[in-house]
Formats: sequence, C-alpha cells, structure tokens
Amino acid sequence: MSAPDKPHIPVLLRPLIKAVSPVSGTWLDGTFGAGGYTRALLEAGADKVIGVDRDPLAFEMASGWVGDYGDRLEMVEGTFSEMDSYATGLDGVVLDLGVSSMQLDLAERGFSFMKDGPLDMRMSQSGTSAADLCNELEEAELADIIYLYGEERASRRIAKAIVQARPIHTTLQLAKLVESCLPRPKPGQSHPATRTFQALRIAVNDEYGQLFEGLLAAERALRPGGLLAVVTFHSVEDRMTKRFFQARSGRTANANRYAPVIEKDKPAFEMVEKKAIGPDDQELDENPRSRSAKLRVARRTDAPGGDIDKASLGMPLRKGER
Repeated sequence: MSAPDKPHIPVLLRPLIKAVSPVSGTWLDGTFGAGGYTRALLEAGADKVIGVDRDPLAFEMASGWVGDYGDRLEMVEGTFSEMDSYATGLDGVVLDLGVSSMQLDLAERGFSFMKDGPLDMRMSQSGTSAADLCNELEEAELADIIYLYGEERASRRIAKAIVQARPIHTTLQLAKLVESCLPRPKPGQSHPATRTFQALRIAVNDEYGQLFEGLLAAERALRPGGLLAVVTFHSVEDRMTKRFFQARSGRTANANRYAPVIEKDKPAFEMVEKKAIGPDDQELDENPRSRSAKLRVARRTDAPGGDIDKASLGMPLRKGER
C-alpha cells in the first residue's frame, strides 16, 4: 500500500499535553495512527506508552522509528474499546476519534469522496465494507444509517438512489450519485457527499459503539488519579463524551431551586477543564482540519465505575439497538 501524500498532523496536541502535565507513568494511546500523541507523551515524560490501533497500516508506517523507544513503547493491534482486557492501572488514556488524514489521503482506503478508489472505509481492513452496506442493505435501513450517523435530511432520497443504482463499487461513483440527489452547494458549504460518507464510515467501523464501550473501558483501566483525554471532531462524539463525564462527575439539583442539592454516588471522574478546549489561531493556520476538534479531560477518582445507558449519552440508536 502506498504512503499518504501528507504527514498526519496531531490535532490539539499542545493543549492536550498542557492539560495532562506533568506526564508520568504508563499511558495508553487508543488511536495510535501516525504516532503523534504517543511520541509527544514519551517526550513529555511518560515512562511507557501502549499504542493501540486497529489499522495495520499504522504499524507498518511506524516500523522505522518505534525501536528508538525500546521497551518504553508497546504496540497492540486491536480496539481501544477493549483496553481494560490488556491494560490496567493506567496513568492516562488518550483517544483521538474519527478518521485520520493518513486514511483520508489514501485513495485505495475508500474514505474520501475527493479521490477515486474502492468504496471500502474499513479501518481494520477487514469485515463489512461501505460497498457491502450500499449493495446489500434494505433501502429503509440504509436511509436510517445516513440519517442517524450523517444527520442527512435527504437520507431517504439518497438511499433510494443508491438502491436503484446498484451495484456501487467506487467512491466517486457514490459521490456523484449523492450529488445528483442534492442542490448544488453554495460557496463555502461542504461537499454534498460529506454527510453520507461520514455516515457509512461510522457504520462500517461502529465508531459510536466503540466510543461508548471505550469510555467505560477507560474508566475500568485507569488508576485513581489517572487522566482520560478525548479529542472529538463532530457534535455527536462530543455530546457523548460530555454527557459521560457529566454523568460520572456531576451533581443533580432538585427541580425546586430552594430544595437542597441531591448528591449522586461518589463521582468516578473529576473534570480537569470545565469546558471543551478548541484549536487556537496558530493551530487553525497550521492545520485547517482541526477547526471542529474539541478536547475534554477528566481525572479518575477511587470511586467504582458502573454501567450507563447509551441513550442517556445521546448516542444515535438504530432500530432495535439498545
């Protein structure tokens, strides 16, 4: 497989390292990618970093430099949603969600509607592809995915066009089909296929399910005092992360404002920053892809974790899903 056209630029790296400093102990980078966060954590003082990714390409690209860190760097091919099965007592966890630029820039990975390639989108390079979804799902289920995961109002129209045009095998074939279903975008608006491609990518990789399970896994894997830092790129991911931290760290007031505040169970997290951190002007100039990124950081307490309802986090649920 060819190398990406451009190097991957880690998003919100400076504010993340600042928020979690001083860095020490063992950290887990649950979305290793090109290794930007991992290197920064090691250079900031981490004794060890466990780099996790489900994309084999990440490990191929890192093969030339991982040896420089000796046993301070451990590589795990897998998903961060299962991190507590191979790591416990962690001092910190970093999750950089969404698709990386190295995946977007490779036409053969099928993530981009700007380059022609097979309609794939599989981060793990195995399992069900985006082409499989487009060519095999019932029209109603396809429309459901496009609406829930892409927030695309024209989901039914697009799903109908996809079903009528089957088989669909390439990214540009799908992009042009979606374009034909929507009005021509005004200057400054995103490409008409943006939301549909996002929806299919999220479905193929179960990104919301991975985030839900990953937040719970991090809660189990972190030691008391350990930090969880999550970088999100769109509203649903940020909403899920924000509500998880609120549920695990907040207090609930009575409907009657004169009544005493009702304390929840002892919180499992304490917020490090009350509000999400976004990119500064320098980062926006250096990396325009960072414009929608948000960073949230919380510190684990010694309180036990527990279960939580998906719907309470605002996770979009398909028919029959709980």
